[in-house]
Amino acid sequence: MNTVPESQLHGRVALITGAGGGQGRAHALHLANAGADLILTDLGATDAQSHRLVQTTELARKLGARVVAGPADVRVPTAIGDLVDRGVQELGRLDIVVANAGVISTGSTLETSQDDWQRALDVNLTGAWNTCRAALPHLLHGGRGGSIIMVGSIYAIRASGTAVAYTASKHGLLGLAKALAVELAPHSIRVNSVHPTTVLTDMLRDISPQLSQDELAGRYLGFNALPVPWVEPADVSKLVAFLASDEARYITGAALPVDAGNLLLGSRASGS
Repeated sequence: MNTVPESQLHGRVALITGAGGGQGRAHALHLANAGADLILTDLGATDAQSHRLVQTTELARKLGARVVAGPADVRVPTAIGDLVDRGVQELGRLDIVVANAGVISTGSTLETSQDDWQRALDVNLTGAWNTCRAALPHLLHGGRGGSIIMVGSIYAIRASGTAVAYTASKHGLLGLAKALAVELAPHSIRVNSVHPTTVLTDMLRDISPQLSQDELAGRYLGFNALPVPWVEPADVSKLVAFLASDEARYITGAALPVDAGNLLLGSRASGS
């Protein structure tokens, strides 16, 4: 259930990257349920990725949202910029940005290729920068303030020696969010970040495709302080919707975990 009233975001427009599935789809549906119209994008490099974005679009429209959707690689400034411009032209405004697009990269320094290192930085950090840079002219022009939410990870706050590139990229994302919060505060644009523990999505399943869900749960049990192996996408989306709303009007520069107590365990958490 959405913790934000259904009418809370009525008349507002939200941009969400990585909206084809997983967390991105959940964010889109929670914001649509709260009344927002949507600009949605995902990489769209394969037929399957394009189909997932179409599915998210259809689900959001069933909730009453107007939706502009299309493929865009957040690593390419003109790609995300063109989509944002088209979305604002069709929907009339932009109020909320959810920089959600991301990739996972596992491995120690010597196990990580140069290409994998660069991809993690390009998507997780530079992609968020490109997204915000494309959105900012519209947020500033509107003169109504706004909310930017960056989707990070517990590895933006702690570190993993077996996911070096991912940890570095998410630490950078946290720094970007804080810097933008200071820069944009005079314009009443709030910038916050959310940092989930393991989330049950296809991205997680793809790390160990040979494992059943029960076997995967067994691998992650003990990872968090609470006796759960992961959180659901909706658990993160409820916080995203809250931060997008006026209920969070005085919250900016915050790094909020949705971590089932993972950060309490520090280096004792398995998978460090």
